[in-house]
Amino acid sequence: MIDEEAREDQMTDLEIAKTQSTPSIVTDGDDGVLQMSGDSYPENSYEFFSPVIEWVQRQLDRDRKLRLELRLIYLNTSSVRAMLDIFDMLEEAHGSGAEVSVVWYYDPRNRRVADLAGEFQEDCSFPFEITAEEPA
Repeated sequence: MIDEEAREDQMTDLEIAKTQSTPSIVTDGDDGVLQMSGDSYPENSYEFFSPVIEWVQRQLDRDRKLRLELRLIYLNTSSVRAMLDIFDMLEEAHGSGAEVSVVWYYDPRNRRVADLAGEFQEDCSFPFEITAEEPA
């Protein structure tokens, strides 16, 4: 029988498939990685991002490291708000000594994505890279 403490320590990772209007989301709690890739303009951003925000909070509550690997191309206003919420959580964790970071990859032919990432980066004191990546 698994005791309660061991059960609480087990996190369910997310694997959300990409759609036309939502990014793919894959998490790995053991390695402390959250990957998002694609466009983000869901009909209900709150509903879409709620499990992601909950996963991030659980990861940070366990004093675990967290690295966001983003390949986001377009975000609507409500998706930007959700990302700001996640970055605020990272900022607070970083201020408490947690090892958090963001790497935002972008296609060098699309400077708008780099500019968007740069706007997010301006408000963050934790490590935040913006890296050109040739499309596969």
